[in-house]
Amino acid sequence: MIEITDITKTYTIAGKKVVAVGKASFTVERGEIVSIIGHSGSGKTTLLSLIGGLTKPDSGTVVINGNNIWSMNDDDLSDFRNKTISFIYQFASLVPTLTVFENIMLPATFGVHGEDTAGYARHLCDVVGLSDKMQSYPSQLSGGQQRRVAIARAFVTNPAIVLADEPTGDLDEETEVEMIRFFRKINEEKGTVFIIVTHSTDLAKQTGRHLKMSNGIVTSV
Repeated sequence: MIEITDITKTYTIAGKKVVAVGKASFTVERGEIVSIIGHSGSGKTTLLSLIGGLTKPDSGTVVINGNNIWSMNDDDLSDFRNKTISFIYQFASLVPTLTVFENIMLPATFGVHGEDTAGYARHLCDVVGLSDKMQSYPSQLSGGQQRRVAIARAFVTNPAIVLADEPTGDLDEETEVEMIRFFRKINEEKGTVFIIVTHSTDLAKQTGRHLKMSNGIVTSV
């Protein structure tokens, strides 16, 4: 389903070349849950951005369902992302002027995603335990509650792929267990692919396959 081949990304910082991702190659099959572990600064977030079509690589290819995403023009790539990929960012990144419900619905406003998207959004709000907060604004929520909104938002378009960057970083242990259980349920029912970036070895153990990233290099564990 996903084929990453020799993907590379470098940056120049203070006149020095820094390799964020160095010739990473691996595949992810339909229905897999894959974790990528590594310390901060190892290139994990950049790798997710490359796979998700947010950051253009210096070289290499990302092929999803037979589509070389970096051969697409900007409009086609945006449409492909909206229909196929969802992101759970390292920070909740909620729109402060939108309610919880409106934040969850936001990705669905950019395309057609089924007849009762609003009903599914309400269901997701209930799943993450925030049915009583649907009309609240981000400033009225705790950090953990904001994270749960971000998780619900990622699923409202029924994506084939979820790219998650430290998705449970600011959740308590009990809620983390609940959210991972929800991920697995979605995976089992819909075959959704998950690539989860984490520094937590405990979280990584709950995924089907583990990769390790260090200094921009991806290896199998």
